[in-house]
Amino acid sequence: MIVLSNSSFQKATFFLTGFQGLEDLNGWISIPFCSIYLTVILGNLTILHVIRTDATLHEPMYYFLAMLALTDLGLCLSTLPTVLGVFWFDAREIGIPACFTQLFFIHTLSLLESSVLLSMSFDRYVAICNPLRYSTVLRPARIVKMGLGSVLRSALLILPLPFLLKRFQYCRSHVLAHAYCLHLEIMKLACSSIIVNHIYGLFVVACTVGVDSLLIFLSYTVILRTVLSIASRQERLRALNTCVSHICAVLLFYIPMIGLSLVHRFGEHLPRIVHLLMSYVYLLAPPLLNPIVYSIKTKQIRQRIIKKLKFVKSFRCFRQN
Repeated sequence: MIVLSNSSFQKATFFLTGFQGLEDLNGWISIPFCSIYLTVILGNLTILHVIRTDATLHEPMYYFLAMLALTDLGLCLSTLPTVLGVFWFDAREIGIPACFTQLFFIHTLSLLESSVLLSMSFDRYVAICNPLRYSTVLRPARIVKMGLGSVLRSALLILPLPFLLKRFQYCRSHVLAHAYCLHLEIMKLACSSIIVNHIYGLFVVACTVGVDSLLIFLSYTVILRTVLSIASRQERLRALNTCVSHICAVLLFYIPMIGLSLVHRFGEHLPRIVHLLMSYVYLLAPPLLNPIVYSIKTKQIRQRIIKKLKFVKSFRCFRQN
């Protein structure tokens, strides 16, 4: 039994698991995970570098994209140490303080991604529905306030979770189902009532992801109505094209989240590996695919990246000659 008194909290541990039954293949399994992590880091750092170094991209739309890239990068780095530690070094033991810290960052960054996507939908709403006021509504100072407000909302709502978990006695098991720490998985190991955690968890999801998704849907309802009222077909397509990347990012975030929720609620008969894969898809798919989507679908980002690559290639040829 793990009893989290003040004296034992620092010494108590949980044990992480990878793909049970496939421990002999951990070296091979780590290859795609390592490739994904490297791609996530490289892709998001490239987006940040391009936005930072190109003055023509210092606009509200790209500031929000930089926030999304930072959030995705943080979400990737919050799971990387324990996931690769399990696969590479069989490092399955994690202290409870470290576990709760990781839990805090994973959930905070997940909520923050939802907030950033909402801010990006507001950006598209103003740009299409009220373009003449775009520069006055989305001033740099207001964008900073929106970003700080999103961070504070996410962090303050997640902050009680480690303290709610610390009060439990963990007498059922100390083995977690993943290679990282999540509130839902730790909560299941408690041998006392977890009704407060359930209620608070639902409250957090409802007032963040639930509200954000509703507001995003409403914003695009208004955007679509405005676009359909434009007489020129070419102008309609141009307006809609500016929203494609954001819509893809929204789908990449919410579809895995909905899928994971359905698997947890109705997929008890499914193999355990399905639950694991859905969890990894939920955490890794958005950080992996968002930079690719924005690089392909956003002309300005694509042109700047190609320009950077051509410059690097020319510089290498110059040095060789």
